[in-house]
Amino acid sequence: MPGERHIRRANPSAATCAVLAGAWVVLYVLFGLTVPGGKFWQPENLETIARQTAIVGFASIGMTFVIIRGAIDLSVGSVVAFVTVVTAHLIQIEHLDGVTAGLLGVLAGCLCGLVNGLIVTGFRVSPFIATLGSLLLIRGIAKGIANEQKVDVDHCPEWLKSILARLDISLKWMVFAPGVWMLLLAAVVAAIVLRRTVFGRNVIAAGANEEAAFLCGLPVRRELVMVFVVCGLFTGLAGLLQFSRLTVGDPTVAAGLELDVIAAVVIGGASLSGGQGSIAGSLLGALVMTTIKSGSTQLGLTNWIQEITTGLIIVSAVSIDRLRNRKVSE
Repeated sequence: MPGERHIRRANPSAATCAVLAGAWVVLYVLFGLTVPGGKFWQPENLETIARQTAIVGFASIGMTFVIIRGAIDLSVGSVVAFVTVVTAHLIQIEHLDGVTAGLLGVLAGCLCGLVNGLIVTGFRVSPFIATLGSLLLIRGIAKGIANEQKVDVDHCPEWLKSILARLDISLKWMVFAPGVWMLLLAAVVAAIVLRRTVFGRNVIAAGANEEAAFLCGLPVRRELVMVFVVCGLFTGLAGLLQFSRLTVGDPTVAAGLELDVIAAVVIGGASLSGGQGSIAGSLLGALVMTTIKSGSTQLGLTNWIQEITTGLIIVSAVSIDRLRNRKVSE
């Protein structure tokens, strides 16, 4: 089976994860020493970072599957916004209960992923171009449903608001919000699927060498559609958490989220050439990205500096990946 030779490539070494963890510790200490008033050291701040990481983390899990497959999805930010609008619209306008609205919102995310996958495979359009188009398309549909304004929810179910809300004093024993624990559980499931199932091995094999995988009889087109659906599923969950955080449907939210997600996955060890990456690395990358944003905000750094930082991280990570692949090929 062609994937067997590349399974090890899909799992970055323990040293790579240790480097990322160490980098996060260094960042945390640096921000802790530089943020005035010692606010960065406070447990409440760590809880806030964890809650912010949950949204990027869910989308990063889905993006990991796509990038390992050798594709990319630029529409994740728009999908998150779309899911918040759909969920809010179903609760406020259609008067559905929170459970049904939430499930349909996540299903809307899956539908976006399915459409992306069908465009890529059916029309033989490159994932970059296909998802660049859907980035605008999905965002436009969200704005149309919301009439280009926020969809306020008068009576948002308490359980839905609590998924990513700051913990009440009586719930401090949970340490982190339910959404954070949902992320960790989802990460474990995703890692098992990627490493231990036929689907996961097929994704790795096709990402490493699509032509060889096709010649070996693997359903490369079908599993390419499936990775976009998986990405839509996890991005839909990210959208549900975003709605929990805002309790409104906002068609303008999560603009540029795709950059943070791609950066998180790439610095987590994934290769944009495909065939390499891991769920653990992507989550650590998401934690690093969120910590940088949180620390920069508390230091009062302007948005343009944060955007430059994100851009430098992406360019550096891709450059390192290219150098690493060049050494392997030699």
